[in-house]
Amino acid sequence: MSQLSQVIRFASGLYRQRAGVAWTGYFQRDPMALLQLRPGRVDPYAIYGRLRASGPLVPTRLGNWVSTSHRVCDSVLRDRRFGASPAADGQPAGPDAFGLSFLEMNPPDHSRLRRLAMPAFSPKAVAGYAGRVERTAGDLLDAASTAGRFDLVSGFAAPLPIAVITDLLGIPDSRSVDFARHGMLIGGALDGIRSLRHARQLQASNEELARLFEQLFELRRREPRDDIVSHLVATEGDQVGPAEMVPMCTLLLIAGFETTVNLISNAVLALLSHPGQWRALCADPENLAAKAVEETLRWDPPVQRTGRFALEPLELAGRTVAKGQLVVTLIGAANRDPEVYDHPDTFDVMRDGARGHLAFSSGIHYCLGQSLARLEATVALRVLAERMPGLARDGAVQRRNATTIRGPLRLPVTAGPAPARAGTAGPAPARAGTAGAAGTPP
Repeated sequence: MSQLSQVIRFASGLYRQRAGVAWTGYFQRDPMALLQLRPGRVDPYAIYGRLRASGPLVPTRLGNWVSTSHRVCDSVLRDRRFGASPAADGQPAGPDAFGLSFLEMNPPDHSRLRRLAMPAFSPKAVAGYAGRVERTAGDLLDAASTAGRFDLVSGFAAPLPIAVITDLLGIPDSRSVDFARHGMLIGGALDGIRSLRHARQLQASNEELARLFEQLFELRRREPRDDIVSHLVATEGDQVGPAEMVPMCTLLLIAGFETTVNLISNAVLALLSHPGQWRALCADPENLAAKAVEETLRWDPPVQRTGRFALEPLELAGRTVAKGQLVVTLIGAANRDPEVYDHPDTFDVMRDGARGHLAFSSGIHYCLGQSLARLEATVALRVLAERMPGLARDGAVQRRNATTIRGPLRLPVTAGPAPARAGTAGPAPARAGTAGAAGTPP
């Protein structure tokens, strides 16, 4: 088959699939299709409500299953009878333009590769990163304060975790922008390829990122340091194969900032959309920043869904799941399950028990970097509340063109007046749960 024929065949299949989703969603009102369209980007929670009314485990039009239940989702994510891959050998099925390493694997390969990365994300290691996170956040807010008006995403939420993960990987400062640019493009494709142009961009970024990592591997073979890549290079051929190196580092790069960028952005958007909650945080940032992070992870998590394949026939929530069938776990819906949370649609930073959410998944695929993401987001909210209590939205929010990963692409804000000096009078803070405590995300 000629290259032109391959392109035509790919394009026709892609646009046929997209047209099918649009028809099924907009005309047949299929909830799973709507989640992939604009309604799912704007407010997936209304669609989750429709699915929840149909029961804890619902069949999909493609012959699989979907769940909005916290109990069912948690069970699926923990159950070893389910896997991230349907393949018996635990490897992702079929060729993939940008494989996500052990995220798509079952044991034993998942366990082997995850174990190599674990030391960099241990509680002791993460505690050592606090100083870097604080300094980076402070520097970014210095620049933002000078500008007055800035984009919260590109000016603060994105560069903070990018600076940290590139440092952990051992990426030289002179190349960090290149790594981040290609990583963000690949990470933004988790919902799939949108067009031929998008496909070409993905292929180019995938090839360039692989080339950059190969160069970094060579550098760290000559000049090893105390970073993730140096440790991986030292185990190459023994614990990790040469072909596994680039996918593993690509996963760590993307996962190292993709979740945190959207966690910080979603948190700030939620807080500014609920003024009473923002004022409460500003009144006690030291104690409430971490709680605000957990409530954001519950109320509007950056990762909205994942899925597991049945590795054998089994019973689940009174239904028979066949071997090979996919169960889509709607994390965003499970985190608002009324059987688990009181007033689940209310955003309340004072909530107790929010940490039981599934925003970082569960079971053996529980997010490796969750401690680092929590640290970065907590520091980000604390320093914002301390240094910019007058922070306010200043323009329309632009959502990402994605539904698996949820967050704003642009969030224009103004820094507001500088905080009053100690001893000066200021407005009394509102208690959490007052003005603007409920509703769906804007």
